[in-house]
Order: sequence, then structure tokens, then C-alpha cells
Amino acid sequence: MLILARKTGESIKIGDAITIEIISVTGNTVRIGIDAPKEVGILRKELYDVIENENVNASNLNLDFEDLSKLIKKPLKK
Repeated sequence: MLILARKTGESIKIGDAITIEIISVTGNTVRIGIDAPKEVGILRKELYDVIENENVNASNLNLDFEDLSKLIKKPLKK
């Protein structure tokens, strides 16, 4: 892990396309600005962990395809 010290208003570049700027520091809270292409996903780590956990749980479901097909079948309209 690379650890850098930055002051308010200073930036960090990641590759050619991503800039991280320190916006403010108040107590133990740091506000950062991230300038990155739209294709780059940016999430807080705690949110990423929740999504990852939900995806793992969903992939571990044991579904019977016959029961599943009964749930999604809609009666035909006449």
C-alpha cells in the first residue's frame, strides 16, 4: 500500500485519467474529490462490500427451476 501525505488543495494522479484532490480536512474527516472517466466505477468501500456480499448470497441460492418458472409465468390474456 502506498501512503502519501497531502494538504488541502493538493492532488494525487492515478494513471492519466484519474485525479484525487483533498478538498478539506476537519478533525478526523477528510473530504476528497475524484475526477475520473464515467467508465470507472467509484464506490465507498463499505457500500462495495455490501454489494459484493449480496452478489455472493444471490449466487449461492438453490433454486428449483420448475418452481422458479411457476413464479415468473403469467397467465395469457384472451
